[in-house]
Amino acid sequence: MEMVEETAPDARRAGAFAGLLKQLGSGLETTVMAERERWPLFVPVLLGAGIGGYFALPVEPAPGSGIAALVFCVLLAAAARRNPAVLLAGLAGAVLAGGFAAAQLRSHLAAAPVLEGRYGPASVSGVVARVENLPGGARVTLEQVLLDDYTPERTPQRVRVTLRRGDRPAIGARIEVFAKLSPPFAPAAPGAFDFQRSAWFRGLGATGFALGPVRPVAGEETSSLRLRLAGLRLRIAERIRQALGGQTGAVAAALMTGDRSAISETTLHSMRDSGLAHLLAISGLHLGLVAATLFFGMRAALALSERLALRYPIKKWAAAAAIAGSFGYLLLAGAPVPTQRAFLMTGLVLIAVLLDREAISMRLVAWAAVTVLLLAPESLLGASFQMSFAAVVALVAFYEAGRGRLRALRSALPGGPAGRIFVYAAGVAATTIVASVATGLIGLHHFGRVAVYGLPANMLAVPITALWIMPWAVIAALLMPFGLEGPALAAMGSGIDAVLWIASSVAAWPGAVRHVPAMPLAGLVVLALGGLWLCLWRRRWRYLGLAAIAAGIATVPLHRGPDVILSGDARLMAARLSDGRLSLSDKRRARFLADMWLERDGQSGADSWPAGGATPDTWLACDSLGCIYRVAGLEVALLHDGHAIDEDCRRSDVLVSTVPVRGRCPKPLLVIDRFDLWRHGATALWVDTDGVRVRTVAEKQGDRPWSEFARRSRRYRAGWQDRR
Repeated sequence: MEMVEETAPDARRAGAFAGLLKQLGSGLETTVMAERERWPLFVPVLLGAGIGGYFALPVEPAPGSGIAALVFCVLLAAAARRNPAVLLAGLAGAVLAGGFAAAQLRSHLAAAPVLEGRYGPASVSGVVARVENLPGGARVTLEQVLLDDYTPERTPQRVRVTLRRGDRPAIGARIEVFAKLSPPFAPAAPGAFDFQRSAWFRGLGATGFALGPVRPVAGEETSSLRLRLAGLRLRIAERIRQALGGQTGAVAAALMTGDRSAISETTLHSMRDSGLAHLLAISGLHLGLVAATLFFGMRAALALSERLALRYPIKKWAAAAAIAGSFGYLLLAGAPVPTQRAFLMTGLVLIAVLLDREAISMRLVAWAAVTVLLLAPESLLGASFQMSFAAVVALVAFYEAGRGRLRALRSALPGGPAGRIFVYAAGVAATTIVASVATGLIGLHHFGRVAVYGLPANMLAVPITALWIMPWAVIAALLMPFGLEGPALAAMGSGIDAVLWIASSVAAWPGAVRHVPAMPLAGLVVLALGGLWLCLWRRRWRYLGLAAIAAGIATVPLHRGPDVILSGDARLMAARLSDGRLSLSDKRRARFLADMWLERDGQSGADSWPAGGATPDTWLACDSLGCIYRVAGLEVALLHDGHAIDEDCRRSDVLVSTVPVRGRCPKPLLVIDRFDLWRHGATALWVDTDGVRVRTVAEKQGDRPWSEFARRSRRYRAGWQDRR
């Protein structure tokens, strides 16, 4: 009897809990089914998850594994078509596997020889496929490359060479230059931007610089549609720069052709610090303005004829002209990812006009994302793809959710010019805030900086760009074949001057930029998923995405940067002092590398290690042979001279040496020397009371085809087996 009395409350609690679970499950099922029209919007999300899964693997998967998983999921869905839950799981798995397979196939198709080591100084010959007019000298990308003593099977398909000042060969010409080449450089630190991976998917197998003048190679110039378009783009850019001159011409060329190579660092910094850098990259704003100018201009011109306006569908004719003009702008700009996305969306909007359908919707954004991801899966990892789609998804979701309120507000406002100006200004402000928040959160991972005054800068600059600069750019492009573009370019230039003045003025305001540590990748993933959950659903449960967004943002202050960073070439070291800031072994060396470290750590500058003596916190004490870094009760020796190795092998807990350590080193828990840095690349150390945690670039990259360290290891193993 007592046992029954004791177990009865437990049974009631278990039953209540089971009932609660059943109720929650029923409510969840109802909510999911109520939003079934939104399910297709998650196709690009699942596709991206599959692509991300491929790139996150530490080793290259077996050939065909993605296709095999795709076939399995499709067969599972087909076999379980009468079971809705299994059917949905199979379809979702098929999309995931499709993304994985697309990335795996793209990586295989992109495979091309990569330079095995340093080359030269020696002759480099190739056909000029691209010219970038940098302030320090032109940088060319060569195809059909010939290298001394390299067989065709070992020669990179593409090589990028920075030429001496004054050398500017024509696109399509074969040239020869005396140069030094190296494989694409490795990431500056574990988790930093991976240029080797980016170069792999571009077929770029080496980079370097010229040591002598360019010599043309006799013979006919190589001609193809791609090279002719590249040559046309370069000629138009040079024509614009010559017409306007200075940074005005450089920015005008960037807006019309996408060639930003002539924009100075000063201009770039002011545009970034003012939050206007997005105006320099051809994206949805620019292509949309081009399409709108062509659409409304063509429609207005046709409407001048009463016969055409009354008897023919001039609206559809204008839409067709806008599609053609937008495609031409895409080709002229070199078809970067933001422009591809913008053209797909703009084209679908205009096609909707042709078919008398709804012009803009979240489904349009989703199918644009699917197309870009299938054509270029690697674009998922880039800031360009992430920020452009984040802005568009956020804007479409904002206007979807507030469409009714916005219409009511607009009808409540007084008419006339004042009302229209207010509506336009409010629209620009709302668009700027939503897009800036969306892209700014993504930018926390890639750039580690926040433009504090981006809203007022955009409120001033975006209308000038939309209503003045881009319409004159379209007019100038249409007049250029007749040589009549001068007045239009001059008008465009006056608007660019105004935008540049706004950028420099806002960037000079106190506290215009706030530097923050880079958001870790895990935080970016959580934030992105939360943002998608918030934007893609419509019912109240979408607000759960805010919790994920907050969790992603929280990873920035909670993330702890490394205590010691070592460059892969052993030229630079950094140590974190008691104030939490990194201090550099030498601020004058490896400036590019140092700037990347500091940017990822949220610093605008750093002190150098003391040449002799100690830092004020006594964490770092240096002499002519190296430094001793004391943190968490451990002693880390940071040496650049081999004469101190024997002593520090007997006293230090960790030994880091930029010269080789030969022989036995008994005391340290960890020894890292020049050979280790050569084998594993840039290295980061976290020092705690319970030991030292180490991460290297080679470990982060894994055994993947684009990793120079993985290729080097495979060559070493193959040579060792041959010697056996």
